[in-house]
Amino acid sequence: MKHNFHSQLLSLLLLLGFFCLKTIQLVSCHGDLQVNCIKNEREALLKFKESLTDPSGRLSSWFGEDCCKWKGVQCDKKTRHIVELKLRNPRPGVVKDDGTTYNLGGEINPSLLNLKHLNHLDLSLNDFGGRTIPEFFGSLEKLRYLNLSGAAFGGYVPPNLGNLSNLHYLDLNTNFYASQEGDLKWITNLSSLQYLNLGGVNLSSTADNWLQVITMMPCLSELHLPSCGLSELHQTPSSVNFSSLRVLDLSNNGFNSSLPDWLFELQKLEYLDLNSNNLGGNFSATFSNITSLQMLDLSQNSFIPGQIPTSLGYLCNLKTLVLSTNNLIGEVTDFFDVLSMCGNSSLETLDLGDNQLGGFLPNSLGHFKKLKHLQLWENSFVGSIPDSIGNLSSLEEFYLNNNKMNGPIPESLGKLSELVALDISENSWTGVVSEAHFFNLTSLKDMVIAKFSLSPDLTLFFNVSPGWIPPFKLEFLKLRSCQVGPKFPGWLRNQDQLSTVVLRNTKISDIIPEWFWELGLSLDELDLGYNQISGRIPNSLKFRPQSTVYLNWNCFWGPLPLWSANLSELHLSNNSFFGPIPPDIGEKMSLLTDIDISYNSLIGAIPSSISNLTTLTTLVVSNNYLSGKTPEFWDNLPFLYALDMSNNCLSGKIPSSIGSLSYLRFLMLSDNHLSGKIPTALQNCSNMDTLDFGNNELTGKIPEWFGERIPTLLILRLRSNFFHGDIPDELCNLSGLHILDLAENNLSGSIPPCVGNLKGMAMDLQSVRYEGQLWVATKGTEYFYTASVLYLVNSIDLSSNRLGGEVPELRNLSRLVTLNLSRNHLTGKIPESIGNLLHLESLDLSRNQLSDLIPPSMAASTFLAHLDLSYNNLTGEIPSSNQFQTFNDPSIYEGNPGLCGVPLPTKCSRDDGEVPPPTGRKQETEGAVRKEQMGLYISAALGFVVGFWGVCGTLVIKNSWRIAYFQFVNNMKERIIILASVVLARLIRLINPRE
Repeated sequence: MKHNFHSQLLSLLLLLGFFCLKTIQLVSCHGDLQVNCIKNEREALLKFKESLTDPSGRLSSWFGEDCCKWKGVQCDKKTRHIVELKLRNPRPGVVKDDGTTYNLGGEINPSLLNLKHLNHLDLSLNDFGGRTIPEFFGSLEKLRYLNLSGAAFGGYVPPNLGNLSNLHYLDLNTNFYASQEGDLKWITNLSSLQYLNLGGVNLSSTADNWLQVITMMPCLSELHLPSCGLSELHQTPSSVNFSSLRVLDLSNNGFNSSLPDWLFELQKLEYLDLNSNNLGGNFSATFSNITSLQMLDLSQNSFIPGQIPTSLGYLCNLKTLVLSTNNLIGEVTDFFDVLSMCGNSSLETLDLGDNQLGGFLPNSLGHFKKLKHLQLWENSFVGSIPDSIGNLSSLEEFYLNNNKMNGPIPESLGKLSELVALDISENSWTGVVSEAHFFNLTSLKDMVIAKFSLSPDLTLFFNVSPGWIPPFKLEFLKLRSCQVGPKFPGWLRNQDQLSTVVLRNTKISDIIPEWFWELGLSLDELDLGYNQISGRIPNSLKFRPQSTVYLNWNCFWGPLPLWSANLSELHLSNNSFFGPIPPDIGEKMSLLTDIDISYNSLIGAIPSSISNLTTLTTLVVSNNYLSGKTPEFWDNLPFLYALDMSNNCLSGKIPSSIGSLSYLRFLMLSDNHLSGKIPTALQNCSNMDTLDFGNNELTGKIPEWFGERIPTLLILRLRSNFFHGDIPDELCNLSGLHILDLAENNLSGSIPPCVGNLKGMAMDLQSVRYEGQLWVATKGTEYFYTASVLYLVNSIDLSSNRLGGEVPELRNLSRLVTLNLSRNHLTGKIPESIGNLLHLESLDLSRNQLSDLIPPSMAASTFLAHLDLSYNNLTGEIPSSNQFQTFNDPSIYEGNPGLCGVPLPTKCSRDDGEVPPPTGRKQETEGAVRKEQMGLYISAALGFVVGFWGVCGTLVIKNSWRIAYFQFVNNMKERIIILASVVLARLIRLINPRE
């Protein structure tokens, strides 16, 4: 019986096991049946895919039966319905090697309506080419999340999006083509919305009611409306229901009002961004009610200038305060003092950059122990950094650049162990920087102590021992215009993480040690310019993409180095590099955009491989010994902006292919041996600012199309060539021309009167970015003007030609500085209106045929420093007032016989030497007298010549007449002697009768 019991029990267990196994299998089979997604939803996704463009194959996983496993598709784990579609571009802006991108595009198929349970749709950062946002999106009733930001939708935002009553998150940011038609009332239906971003959507048509509409959304916690064209920031809306708002971004709009009070009644507000508006008003009353604000950003506004309000001292919970790029004025002492009274301040970020704040930085700055980011850049702070700066133990970034700070840098700066970035550049620091200034800067990565000035008078000195090992590993180093030399800094020996090395104008006069080249640096920027560093540069340097090299103004020598293709800018000018330009420079460094290898000793031809530099914008090879013909590869350099090959030994004609450079603005080919005519193809370079062909052997006439096809010309220099013919009137169309130099040619005809209307010499030219330098003849010599000051020079030089006629009226050229018309055949008077040129510094009218008086009005030219009127036919007294009192050199008036007065030895007619300049009828009468006297002198001279040669000429030619003449003279002589003797004897007898 016991055995039967065990048998029955065993049978029961086996039966239970069988049923359990069946149950497990059934469950497993049931699970297998539920793995696949819903069929009609899968088909809807496939139709959606077919309508899209997918160049990178991001949807390549969309095949098979189980669409829940497709990339970007999320299904409900229980019902297997598709609930999320996440197709955000993972790599926006990236272009593959084959030229394709990761953007999805094309049409959006309405088949998505079959996804009845879809609650999350993200198509952000794709490119739908300005297509309108599909209206059927408003029928996806279950949507809680909709993100179309950065997807390049256009047209209008469909109002039926307001049907999405379950929506919590709506982001249409940076759809720059999109705009809102009508009002925003549809948004009020989104009663559950917590996040709204319409950044870049044009809402200008809703300017009157946007705020009232937005305030009707009680659940909203984040509102982003940047760059929406809004113009009204209402001061007193009927009701402000922003009780849940934590983040408010209204930046980059056009508000032109004061800050409304309601902004500071938002007790939960953590982030406020109103940058780049025109907000004004008084700060003092705006922050008193903000007690819970965690993040405040009011950067880049134009507030009515006023003091920083001390009421900010109540903001003890403030973590981030950004007031950059405003018009704040005054000192900051009270602000820091009041805010420091919070005791344990929460402030972590303080940005007051780009304002007009001034005064000293107070010691209370050291109370902000939690401060991590301190930005005081671009203000007018003075004095030194307070010693209390060492108390900011959490400080990671300190930007004090572009102020008026002076004095020594405190050693307490060296206590900031968390400091990562230090920029105190563009101030007037003095004293010594020692090892103590860096004692505990163990986290320092970026250090900038620099000034743009290249003055040799340096006031800040680095004094560290040669064996000093810094506690930091820098990545970014800029030391500029402070003394680091004369030795190359040895403390860089362990700085093997550097990507930027700038030691510009630091008085280093040394050879770069080998250990520096062996650091194995991969550089973004290497700038050792304006020192006296010598030696050869190895080819082993490594550079990152878009890197730059400045080794200019040193003593480097040897062949030009060749580095990696990553290099973007190469500046090696003013050194002693020699030999040819490497023939494969365009192949080895194919990404170069800027080349300046001027002022070296390079020889040979310009290599043809430069044609491979298809992104080249600047090519400067001037002041070398390059020879051969100017190359013809310019049509391969479509972006060339500046071309300077001046002062070499180039020959041949100017290549016509230069005319293909539509972006060309600066073309300098002077001081070569170029010949032929100016090619007409250059008229295609219609954007040129500077054209300098001076000192060549060019021929032909000056092209009329200069003034017709290149209206932007500011500088035209053609001096010392063989141009002939007239000066074309069309040059007067160059309204911005401020340097015109046509000297030393064979030009004839008269000077076009319209030259006096050149507007570029009658106004203050705004700062112009010039490429290269220019020699300008002025004050009797040639001066070298650098690119930074060239825009200040206004000059006309037409000297040494064969120009005739009168000097044109130039009264309108009020900003003219130099006028040289010497060595021509000009006639007539010096125009009285030349005295209107009040900025004139140099005037040369010498060696012409000018007549009459020196205009008294010229005495009004108080800037006149150089004057030459020699070798003309000027008459009358030299003016003696104002500026003429300084012209004591008589040679500037010589060759004018009719001039008198100081400094000439010829005195004027009145005893006292003061003859008032004749005017009116008196002047005409004296002119007539001078003409009669001149006729008398000429008649007497002619009579003497005729009488003399009438007698003497006959005696020389006829011998018998000569003998008879001298016999007659001899007889007459004897008769006169006898007669004189008889008369003398009679006189003696009369005196002495006794005898």
